[in-house]
Amino acid sequence: MQAGWLLAASALAAVLGMALLEDGVCKAPDGRNGSPGLPGRDGRPGQKGEPGEPGRPGLSANSRGPRGDDGERGAPGLPGIIGPPGMPGLRGMPGPVGRKGQKGTSATVSEQPRPAFSASRLSPPRAGTTVVFDRVITNEENSYSPQTGKFTCKIPGLYYFAFQVVSSGDLCLGITKNGVRVVSFCDNNSQGVLQVNSGSSVLSLAQGDQVSLETDPALGSSIYSGPEADSVFSGFLVSPESA
Repeated sequence: MQAGWLLAASALAAVLGMALLEDGVCKAPDGRNGSPGLPGRDGRPGQKGEPGEPGRPGLSANSRGPRGDDGERGAPGLPGIIGPPGMPGLRGMPGPVGRKGQKGTSATVSEQPRPAFSASRLSPPRAGTTVVFDRVITNEENSYSPQTGKFTCKIPGLYYFAFQVVSSGDLCLGITKNGVRVVSFCDNNSQGVLQVNSGSSVLSLAQGDQVSLETDPALGSSIYSGPEADSVFSGFLVSPESA
């Protein structure tokens, strides 16, 4: 109650002061400020406010959010399928020159093997198709057999073989390798005079291969044997096989 009286007195003094100023009366000195009043009680709850504006729509299940931070690196995967080869690259620069090799051993031509033979025919034709030249003229390395009429290769390489056989009738001859005919040569002699049937070939031989001259009785095999002319079979090494 006392506080109420104080407030009323203060208000009255203020009104009188304003009236005196308006009438030209001298102003009294201001009074001291009063003490702050006690806090008032809480007011009653206000009325319910109006609804606010709609918010933004949320993200759907199919929406993509912002990129997250990179995760830890996983283990290496299995190797993929090998792709097709690419185009050939450009040719590289020549490499450095290699070191000089060791000097080989010297040799002379006389030290190299030189298989070669030449044989003529003395005896009359024998049974069978192999033409045997029984008179040896040359037989280096003893590769030709005058008993069988066959040359046996001891040094692999390229060989040249040739024959000149005299006949008095139709004659077909062939150079054979291991019993298989390689080339054939035939002459027709309807006059019955002496004539020469000749032929040659270069063969690649391995060690152990055999070469001979064979007749074909079905096509003619009238080989002449006499003092008037000789039949000759020859062969020699052209080039040995490189190591």
